[in-house]
Formats: sequence, C-alpha cells, structure tokens
Amino acid sequence: MATGPLAGVRVVEVAGIGPGPFCGMILADFGADVVRAERPGGGLTLVPWERDLLNRGKRSVAADLKSPEGVATVLALAGQADILFEGFRPGVAERLGIGPAACWERNPALVYGRMTGWGQDGPLAHTAGHDIAYIGPTGALNTIGEAGGAPQIPVNYVGDFGGGSLYLAVGMLAALHEARASGNGQVVDAAIVDGAAHLTTMLHGLLAAGAWRDERGANLLDGGAPFYGVYQTSDGRYMAVGALEPQFYREFVTILGIDLDDIAQDNREQWPELRRRIAAAFGQRTQQAWASAFDGTDACVAPVLSLAEAPHHPHLRARDTFIELDGVAQPAPAPRFSRTPGSVARPPCTPGEHTEQVLADWGVSVARSAQ
Repeated sequence: MATGPLAGVRVVEVAGIGPGPFCGMILADFGADVVRAERPGGGLTLVPWERDLLNRGKRSVAADLKSPEGVATVLALAGQADILFEGFRPGVAERLGIGPAACWERNPALVYGRMTGWGQDGPLAHTAGHDIAYIGPTGALNTIGEAGGAPQIPVNYVGDFGGGSLYLAVGMLAALHEARASGNGQVVDAAIVDGAAHLTTMLHGLLAAGAWRDERGANLLDGGAPFYGVYQTSDGRYMAVGALEPQFYREFVTILGIDLDDIAQDNREQWPELRRRIAAAFGQRTQQAWASAFDGTDACVAPVLSLAEAPHHPHLRARDTFIELDGVAQPAPAPRFSRTPGSVARPPCTPGEHTEQVLADWGVSVARSAQ
C-alpha cells in the first residue's frame, strides 16, 4: 500500500512520451495511484518496457481511444479520479471524446492537466516540436554554452522535464488543493515554452539591473567567470568549480596551490589569465587526486561524474540518492518527506498489465469486447 504524501490520490495518465510520463512518475513516487491508459500493446517506446523508468510505480490499463470501449474506459476512470492529464495537440482530446467537458460530466471536481510544447493557444499551438525547439525561443537555450560558440543542448532537462513535467506536477497539485475546497476542477495548461521561460526569471532580473550580459559565457553563472566552470584534469576527466564567494575562492586557490596575489577575483580584465593559471594547475593531477584534495572543503569543487559513476559517489551513496530495483540503478524519489516518504511501489508497467486489477480496484465496469 502506498504511504507517500499523495497516498489515496488517483491519477489517470493518458499515455504519451517524455514530459507526461516523467510527471506521472513523480506523482507515483509520492504515493499517488497513477494509472496509465494506453493502446493495447503500447505505443512508441525508446527502450524495452521493463527498462522504461518513467513508468515505474504506475499501473497500466489498455484503452484504445479509437474505439468506443477505449473512450468509455478513460471516461469511467476519470469519474473516479482526482487528476487526469494528457499530452495531445490542442483539440485532439476533444475529438477523441475525452476532453475536459466530457470528463467533468462524470466528475466536476476533476483536475485536467494538459502537457504541450507550445500551449493551448497562440500561432504555434498546433505545430509539432521537441524540447530543443521549445527552449530556443524562450532565451533559455541561448544562455547555455561557451563564449563565441554555439548554444549547447542541455539534453531535455530544461524543456521537457524542467519547464514541462515539473510545472505540470506543481500546477495540478495546486489545482487539486483548490478543487478540494471549491468542488470544481479546472484545466492546467502546462506549456514547455511557459515553464522554460519562467525558469529564466532570475536572469531577467539581473539583465534589467545591468548585472547580466545577454550573451553566452560572459557572466558569473554561465562559465564566463573562471572560478565558476569546468576544468580538465591530467587524465582527461573534469572538475566542476563554483568558488563564487570570496571566502570560498580563497580556500579554492589555497588548495589548488597557485599564487594569485597579482590577480583580483572580480577584475574581468584579468579573467583570461586567471583561467589560464587555473587550467594549468588542474592539468597537473588526475580527477581522483583533485577530488581527494577538495573533498570535505568549502572550496565548492567536485568531480564531474558519468551517469554510471554517479550512484557510487560516497555522498550520494550515503544518502541513498540512487536505488536499485530489479537490477537497474536509478534515482530515488525526490524530494524527501520526514513522515510520509515516497517510494517506488513497483517496477515499470507494461501496456495493459493491470487492466482488470485497476477496473476492480476503482470500481469501474466497462465492456471489454474490443479491448
């Protein structure tokens, strides 16, 4: 039985890819009963179903939305749910017969989440896209990369998951809180462009105050400052440096073992020479040697590890930041709760695996002849 802070909350996730499943995974990690409604046999998957970690903790119900029975299944589930969310282009859910109005006829208090790249309105609302195209116009992508170089792709962290999944999750939980007081559901329009733009709020404030240059690699937090960046070690690995505050910078320089008395930390004209000296120092020793030297200090320096290495970092291992389930190392639920901790209730679901079980648990009766 789920014990997380969302235990007892029922969620219908209309199957999709990317930000929708990640949002559903977060809710499942927190204890919600997340039911993934998907076509029999499943749709697009980048990995085998048993390795699709975005579907961990969920249950799956077969529902072919091109059939009356599939639509009836989703509407019946919506009638018993607290939240339903989908990731179709605007208007598609309505054409399928599972739009907000149809769901509210069954359940007026239902929170209806919509996960898209461009949002429900605007000139591009019906246009296809992917993470990189969504974060491009927001200004977020333009801030990432080296001075004089092209913008660098931040995988899909900033758009799909940062600007999409997390905003959808927060928005739907906020709407659920309100619905429990008012008895009325509402639509949560989570557009990746809105979320990604929202993530740049601090930078807009700095820009307005003249404390941020609207170019890559020219600022304190984008690699422009030599004491906030990455440096290669003698074995071709990297160290991450974030020694911003003067006291942390002094400790960093001391451990690095270089003489910088002739260079002022905040003198931008001297930054190229400062960067050269720091790089030369890091190039004298291996990553492991530098990691040991900086370990436990306030110099704000850490090794840059790979995905496979990360679970073995001593601090992350001590906090159980990563867990292993069915032989697969994966991040543990986050954040943490003192009384009602989240957990991974079950391994990734396969399409239609829990159809009969869910219908029985939720008290739903639907004709299954075409399912």
